[in-house]
Amino acid sequence: MAKDVILTPEGLESLKAEVEHLATVRRREVADRIKEARDFGDISENAEYDDAKNEQAMLEARIAQLEERLRSATVVDSAGLDKDVVGIGSTVEVEDSNGKKLTYHIVGSAEANPAEKKLSNESPVGKALVGLKKGDVATVETPKGKRELTIKKIELA
Repeated sequence: MAKDVILTPEGLESLKAEVEHLATVRRREVADRIKEARDFGDISENAEYDDAKNEQAMLEARIAQLEERLRSATVVDSAGLDKDVVGIGSTVEVEDSNGKKLTYHIVGSAEANPAEKKLSNESPVGKALVGLKKGDVATVETPKGKRELTIKKIELA
């Protein structure tokens, strides 16, 4: 059974756009590669053909995976969120014990991207922050030891 996927409205649009791109542009590109490879002659010993067919199989698997994610997605409506409590869809500014300020956007695991400061609600930091209010302190267990994060500001994206 598929795990529930929690998405922000932006995440839903991004996922739909990726499926659309893969199902149209990429499918056409791979089909052209297969046709071109087939034109090389005997497909039983044709590495280009095998490679193109493998790419097609991976593409179709990715499209199926994304479509399943869309079917099981729950979209978080920011209108129904409490702006005073950290939750999925919140942008939260925290300060660590060294005075360093960090800003995170809390998202579902399908949208998580630490490089973009999008933290999953299931990640250690995300879990520690969800449900807290401005001024609360979250204690997070990290590989370098415990880390305390004080919530300075909560906004809805």
